[in-house]
Amino acid sequence: MSDIIQLLPEAVANQIAAGEVVQRPASAVKELIENAIDAGADRIKVIVKDAGKTLLQVIDNGCGMSVTDARLCFERHATSKIRKAEDLFAIRTMGFRGEAMASIAAVAQVELKTRRVEDELGTVVQIEGSKIVNQFPEAVPAGTSVAVKNLFYNIPARRNFLKSNSVELRHIIDEFQRVALAHPDIFFSLHSDNNELFHLTPGTLKQRIVHIFGNNYNQKLVPVEEDTSIIKLKGFIGKPEYAKKTRGEQFFFVNDRFIKNPYLNHAVMDAYEEILPPETYPLYILFIDIDPARIDINVHPTKTEIKYEDDKAIYAIIRSAVKRSLGRYNITPSLDFDQDTSFSQFITTKPTGRDSSSNHQLQSEFQSVRK
Repeated sequence: MSDIIQLLPEAVANQIAAGEVVQRPASAVKELIENAIDAGADRIKVIVKDAGKTLLQVIDNGCGMSVTDARLCFERHATSKIRKAEDLFAIRTMGFRGEAMASIAAVAQVELKTRRVEDELGTVVQIEGSKIVNQFPEAVPAGTSVAVKNLFYNIPARRNFLKSNSVELRHIIDEFQRVALAHPDIFFSLHSDNNELFHLTPGTLKQRIVHIFGNNYNQKLVPVEEDTSIIKLKGFIGKPEYAKKTRGEQFFFVNDRFIKNPYLNHAVMDAYEEILPPETYPLYILFIDIDPARIDINVHPTKTEIKYEDDKAIYAIIRSAVKRSLGRYNITPSLDFDQDTSFSQFITTKPTGRDSSSNHQLQSEFQSVRK
């Protein structure tokens, strides 16, 4: 009886890997934007046509690539981030496994244009289904442009599984918003079928939230900040009266990477427990900064799930920080949260003795600030 185990052909292996990393157009958009951020870009433009099925393109002004790197970036496990296994536990960059470009190129027609600032000429690489069909020097802007055309053209079954354009575009917008929230210091724009949907100028986190979700969010937000030996926590939560019937705007970021974590979500919900009507959900946009050695972000192909060493402690920190911010807000609903929140220490809920009149006066002053 002959041997029955054999190695998969490279093209098939790439397509299988692509299925893990690139599930829909939005997955490719996320990977390409993260690559642009890792390249040091401060201007990133995203263009999609036909909800990314015909074209999705990410243009950045990052460091660009050499001729060799432009070709090598399409190889599987080609990465500039990792040299040894221990590096996996000190990751601060977005992409690191070196699968994104290879995976995208396995299931689409890709054109990469890139140039380093110091080079006179840039490089164009055209690749289809993992095969490089053309490479030539060309005068291109500094930075990198990756155009992904006809996604899943060579896997009709996968293409048929894609949803309607409106659904796929919604997924693209979700991924775009997550990355844009995590990097308020970077300019982002998103264009769909020649319409500019987002034009996000650099600013503070609060300004970025308002630019993405609308001016009415300005009065909905309460700041959260906590600095401990385990984590640093910062961001915003929503005032209870603005809670919605749907989960909507709930974002956790760990080291600026969007993650999904029911356990941490529970910590926030627990803090709201007695002040929210049943079946309503508050908004929150919270950033956790933690030593990368204390977490494992490699537990899921899309890196949206994370394992923690000190999960119970992190839960307690988040719950108490949110509770404290809500308490401070309930005492001083009139504070402008762009001001120094240390003012709130002067206001007490139970004025005592002869200070009661001055406390009362201080509270009414804050009320007038609001009006």
